[in-house]
Formats: sequence, C-alpha cells, structure tokens
Amino acid sequence: MCGIAGMMTMNGEAPPLAFLQGMEKALAHRGPDGNGHYRSGDLGMVQTRLAIIDLATGDQPIYEPGGAALMANGEIYNYLELHGEVPLAVFSTGSDCELPLHLYRKFGLDFPKHLRGMYAIALHDPAAGRLVLARDPFGIKPLYYAETAKGFSFASEAQSLINGGVVPAELIRQSRNELLQLQFTTGRDTIYSGISRVLPGETVVVTRGRIVERRRIEALPQGGAKRMTEAEAIEGFDRVFEESVRLHQRADVPYGMFLSGGIDSSAILAMMARLNERPVKAFTIGFSQTGAVDERQDARAVATELGAEHVEVEFRESDFWTLLPEIARAMDDPAADYAILPTYKLAAAAREAGLKVILSGEGGDELFAGYGRYRSVARPWWAGGKLLRARGNLDKLGILRGDLAGWRDGVAAAELYAQGAGRTRLQIAQATDCADWLPNDLLIKLDRCLMAHGIEGRTPFLDSAIAAFAFRLPDDLKVRRGLGKYVLRRWLEDRVTSARAMSKKRGFTVPVGEWIARRGAQLGPLVAAQPGVREICLPGAVETLFVGAGDKHKGFAAWTLLFYALWHRHHILKMAPGPDVFSALAASS
Repeated sequence: MCGIAGMMTMNGEAPPLAFLQGMEKALAHRGPDGNGHYRSGDLGMVQTRLAIIDLATGDQPIYEPGGAALMANGEIYNYLELHGEVPLAVFSTGSDCELPLHLYRKFGLDFPKHLRGMYAIALHDPAAGRLVLARDPFGIKPLYYAETAKGFSFASEAQSLINGGVVPAELIRQSRNELLQLQFTTGRDTIYSGISRVLPGETVVVTRGRIVERRRIEALPQGGAKRMTEAEAIEGFDRVFEESVRLHQRADVPYGMFLSGGIDSSAILAMMARLNERPVKAFTIGFSQTGAVDERQDARAVATELGAEHVEVEFRESDFWTLLPEIARAMDDPAADYAILPTYKLAAAAREAGLKVILSGEGGDELFAGYGRYRSVARPWWAGGKLLRARGNLDKLGILRGDLAGWRDGVAAAELYAQGAGRTRLQIAQATDCADWLPNDLLIKLDRCLMAHGIEGRTPFLDSAIAAFAFRLPDDLKVRRGLGKYVLRRWLEDRVTSARAMSKKRGFTVPVGEWIARRGAQLGPLVAAQPGVREICLPGAVETLFVGAGDKHKGFAAWTLLFYALWHRHHILKMAPGPDVFSALAASS
C-alpha cells in the first residue's frame, strides 16, 4: 500500500519539480515508510511507501530489461490464469510489482486481465513514449487524474492534485448534488472540476500529456444465474473463500480484522481462524447510552467461539464532536456515509495495537445480495417493486432553495450499463451498486480512514474468483425466506453457532441523528450559516431540521449537511478543520 503520483508534460520537457514535490507531500500519510522518485524525459513519478511485503527489497520504482518502469499502490496476489495460459516461473518470486512489468511485455496493454488483486498501477514505457495507468476491477485502490494545459497528472488522492498545484479546488454542481442526495458521487467525474477518476477496471494510455486510449475489465461476469444446488453452492463457496482469505492474509507485518458481529465479518473471522495457528486479533466498535444497536455482545460471542483476541472499542458522543472535522479532512473524495466515524476510530485502535493490515467485509452485501433494498428492486413494479435509490436524502423536507438537478443521472446510467444479457433484476441491482456505491462510498471510506492511520485495508470478498462464483448464484440461493446472503448464512451456520446466521439482524447504524438532535438548537444556526450550505438551503428550514434530527429521515439529512459543511470548509474554502465541530463551524478564517 502506498501513494503514487506523477505528471507527463505536453511539450516534452521534464515535469516541474515543484508539482511533483507538492503531490508527494500531500500523500505522505499514505506511505510513512519510504519514498520513491522517477524522472525520464517528459514524465516524472513519485511514491510514498507503506511497507507490507518485501520490507527490505520492495522499494519503487521497479524496472525491467526493456526499460519500462513501474510504480504501484496495492497488492497483487498471483497471476490470473486465462484461456489456458500457464504462469511463468518468474512470477512465483520477487516483488508483487515485478509481475505487471513481465505481463506487460507478454500481453501488452491487456496485462491487467491477468492480474489478481487490488491495485492502482502507473507504468512508463519510454521506448513507446507512453504512460499506462491501470486500476483493479472493483476499484479497491483509488486513482485520479487531471488534464491541463501543462499536461497529464495523476495521483492516489484528489487532494494531491489540488495541494500539488495542478488544479484549483472548484465544485461540479451536479456531483455536489449527487453527494447530498446519494451520500456519494458517481462515474468518472469527481466533485472537483478538472479531476476525474480512472474507473474501476480501466486501463488508460497517455502519450504526450493526453489520453489516447482506454480499455476496461469488468469485475462481474456476464450472463444470468447458473443452475446449482444448495450443497454445491456451499461447497463451492468454501473453496473460493478459503483461497481468497489465504491470499489476503499475505503480509510480512502484523494483521487483524474488523468484526461487527454481522454475517460478512463473522465469516471472515471464521476462515481466518481456520487458516491461522495463532488467535486472530479482531476489533469491534460499540455505542453506549444511545438507541443504536451495540454489536459488541454479538461480536464477543463469535470471537470467543473462534478463539480470537477480541478488542472492543467505544465510540462516544464526544468522539463524534471532536473527530468529525479531521475525518472530513481525510475524505477528500467525499462520501457522507456515517460509517466513516467508527471506521476511523477502529483504524486508530488497530494502529495503536501495532497492526498495519486489516481485513474487512466490504463487498459481501453486494455480491451475495444482502441489502434489503434488493428484495424490493427484484420484485416487478406491480408487486411493489421500487427503483434503486429513487429518493434523495434531502427530498420532501422543505429545506432546499430549488431542485438539486441531475442527482440520479449517474445511477440511471449505471443501471442501463448493468443490463447484460440474461441478467435478472436482482443481478442488475447488484451490478449497479458495484459500479458506484461500492467504489465511491464503501471503498473510499475504507481507504481514506485506514490510510489516515497508515493501515492497509483488504477486502477478501472483492476477489475475482469469489465474484465469478457469487454473482451467478441462482437468485433463490442469494435471497430466501426474506433473508439475503442465503448461501453465506448457511455456510456460517454450519461453522459458527454463536453467529446465529439464519436470524434477521438489524443493519449497522451510528446514532448521528440522536447526537445531533441533543445539540440541534446550537448546531443548526452554525450549519445554516456555512457558505456551502447557504447556497443550496433555506437557513431557517435548516435550523428547524437540526432541532428535529431525532426523526430518522431528518436526522440523516442533518448529518449529510453537517458533513458537507465541514468538508466544504476544508476542501473548497481551505479553512483549518478545528479541534471540534463547533469551533470549526464558528471560525471565520
């Protein structure tokens, strides 16, 4: 894990050193263990390293005999066999990042098709005069770029391009509307004018400072469901899951996992317990003195049964007020998901315990159809079926100055793109979520919160072999008797009694509405006065909203505006985050 950045000029001259240094400085938190530098002709690249594998010999850039050089962020687990190809012997040794260079020479621009893992790659081929960027199919590792009059720049975080002086921090209104209504943004455009995402699975070819070609690998297989019995499904899942967890544990530093007490993380702990001789260190967060479900008791039971070393972390109301400004600062590509709060504090606890790698359950709901919204979407309209994400967070509250235009356009485009031949309504909903919700909310949350503490996050469910298996399960092996993730539940039920895998569970919540409501009279006027909020909302209505934040819909809307106000102050207005929410919002400069 690390941060990478670089620039290719249009005029053929060497990139300005000040730009490279500025981008590198902005990525320092992603790589406290070292730095890498590369300059050749019209291209310069920098890297900040978090040492996880090959601690003594894993420095970058990495070169190959043909003269190509590579910098990368992520982990590549092994060579992915396709069409009968046999891995070359050299692929079994050396650094992960040597593999893409060998594959590039063997397969050219199709080399990412043969990679298994999570990655954001920058490869320079001086002989061909091209820079090649590639991102893993699920978008686990972030990668952004900007095309300007000076040339083409890229970085692991959008703030690196801004703080490095490549582009100014200016909003795209439609993307802002998406953030406020969906809690994340969609597609290639970020919320910043001039900064784009390399899409999940995309390969981008750059020559003379301009993109000349794009290719893309799909994370999910084509086609409808395959016929399979329940027993075959459980056996097949056990096989691919064991392999994935084994690969995702590979590290030369201490690792652990986040345990919520839910199905996905309990399954990961069960498999880690099978594969590890020593007790697995599992971290769980909980909330006391609130109406939110505290998952520590359920997680404790699972950890005890599996012999894990269980670390319980308390997230207090005081943490909400003190940590939120610095969390908003870390979320440069914003996601207004309240799960950023516990994820950030869990990451701090893991780092304090000496860990540098954490396994997490992201992707389980998307691949095995765990969300309740999937059951509604799968039904036809005449049987109560609903559109995915049909209502925005701020709808029907009377707080907006006007319509937030275009906020669902990205979702609609993803739905259309997801309609592959033979796919069921359930599969289309899953594929739509995998297009944007997964990479631009859940994975951004995990990446930014963990990297702020120098920790690599790994997601065993988001593996090519698991995706190929799970996505084409029959619908009734994903959803049965009102329960999603049916096969995953059945697998867990046979292995961890205390997980109560076949019982209905309340979804994970953070009591943000409850906390906001307690201080809503004080907080509402501060949020209503913020430039970013005042531009789109009626101040008096915002103040009323915060007082009534105990209501679920109003509470989530208040949370969204509070997060956006803090994010906008820091990333657009360039104001210091402040020691707590109230100080940050009250500061005038």
